[in-house]
Parts: sequence; structure tokens; C-alpha cells
Amino acid sequence: MKAEQIFSVVNIIAILGWLLIAILPRWKYTRHLVLSGAVPLLLSVAYLVLIVLFFGKAEGGFGSLADVMKLFTNEWAVLAGWIHYLAFDLFVGSWEVRDSQRSGISHVLVIPCLFLTFMLGPIGFLLYAAIKLFMPRKGGEDDLETV
Repeated sequence: MKAEQIFSVVNIIAILGWLLIAILPRWKYTRHLVLSGAVPLLLSVAYLVLIVLFFGKAEGGFGSLADVMKLFTNEWAVLAGWIHYLAFDLFVGSWEVRDSQRSGISHVLVIPCLFLTFMLGPIGFLLYAAIKLFMPRKGGEDDLETV
């Protein structure tokens, strides 16, 4: 399979996961496929396969910014990096949904967080943490412990 084909497949999988947690967060299939961590784990397996097959075959490394830039001139390294983002961002988005459900935060407030987590990762997580910080606490729990 070519890198471009894998890129298309993992993007479709990730987008379907994001749509499920944004539109149908309480649906049993969303819970089984995405909120359980199954889809992020599937993406993680794809990442692992690429790392095993191609790690060390690209120039560069992680020792300096210049080395990282060299690393990302190899299409397989870029694809692995992209899947890394897809898996972790979807994991964080899934956590936001699960945590908001446990905390009683309206899903309407979580949707912008999901969009930003999908597009800009840490900024979406930061927005969710800010919303949670200012939401009334349930039962006196320290809500920041779960962030």
C-alpha cells in the first residue's frame, strides 16, 4: 500500500470517529468504537507498523529542530507523524466527551472544544480545561484532578 493510500484511510477513520463523538456521543456504537479507545488504538497500531517498518530509514532525528525538519522530508516519517497526531488528538477528544459526561457538562459546550482539539490539538484541550474550571463542581470534587 502506498503512503498516500494509507493517509486517506486513516483520515477517513479519524474523521468518522470525530463525527461520532461530536454528533452522537451517547450512541452505543460511539461508546464501543471511539469512547472506549478502540479507534485511537487502531490508529496507534498503524503508527506502530510504520515505525517498525521505516524507523531509522529517514535522515534526521529528535536532537534538534534541524534534525526534526530533516526527518519530516521522508513521506513515511511524515505519515507516521500524522497518524501520531490523529491518534492522540482523537484520544483527547474522546476523553473530553467521557469526562464531560461524568462531570455533567453540556455537550453543546464540548463541541467547540472538540473542533479545536481536532484542528489545533492542545488549544481544544485548553478550552475544555477552562470550561471545566469554571463549571459548578459536583459534590465538592476537585475537578482539576481529572484534567
